[in-house]
Amino acid sequence: MKEKGDYETSFFKLGMDRIQEALVFGLMLVFIFAVVYSGMDWTYKIGIGVLVFTLVTVATMANQALKIQREQDKKRKQ
Repeated sequence: MKEKGDYETSFFKLGMDRIQEALVFGLMLVFIFAVVYSGMDWTYKIGIGVLVFTLVTVATMANQALKIQREQDKKRKQ
């Protein structure tokens, strides 16, 4: 189980492990390239932005909920 000190090298300080942060960072990069370098209509760009924001928010919330659950399980075992 990871402790608080394991996330000190984290780039985003989201408290996620490195794989999750890499996926979130990749999703952000894809969004930036889709918005800046594509000739898509603005409605599609806004839709992609909303989707990316939602996925990042849900991933962060799920990670925090998992941390809380682990802490509660740890307290129950004591």
